[in-house]
Amino acid sequence: MGAVFGIVAAVIALVGLIVALGHVGYLALLNNAAKKRGLSGGTTTDYVNSRWKVAGGTAGVALLGLLLTSGDTVPIDIVGLLLGGGAGIYAKQALDSTRSRFRSLP
Repeated sequence: MGAVFGIVAAVIALVGLIVALGHVGYLALLNNAAKKRGLSGGTTTDYVNSRWKVAGGTAGVALLGLLLTSGDTVPIDIVGLLLGGGAGIYAKQALDSTRSRFRSLP
C-alpha cells in the first residue's frame, strides 16, 4: 500500500514540476520576443522580470516535492505530494494570468 501511494505521490509531484517548468519556459519565450521588439517591448520585459521569482519559486518547490516523494515513508510522501501538487496548481494559475494578460485577439 505504501509503495502504491509513493508512486501516485511521485506522479503528482512530477506533473507539478512539469507545469512549473512550463511557466518558466513561457516567460523565457515571452522575454525573448519582447527583447526582439526593442523599445516597444519594454513593458513586457518589465513584467516578465517581475514574474521570474514566482516562476523560479514554484519550480523549486515542485522539485523539492518530487525529491521528497523518493522516500520510503508515507508521511514524507504526503508532504511531497502537497508541495509538488500545490506548486503545480499555483504555477498553472500564474501561467494563466500571464497568458490572459498578453493574449492577442485577431
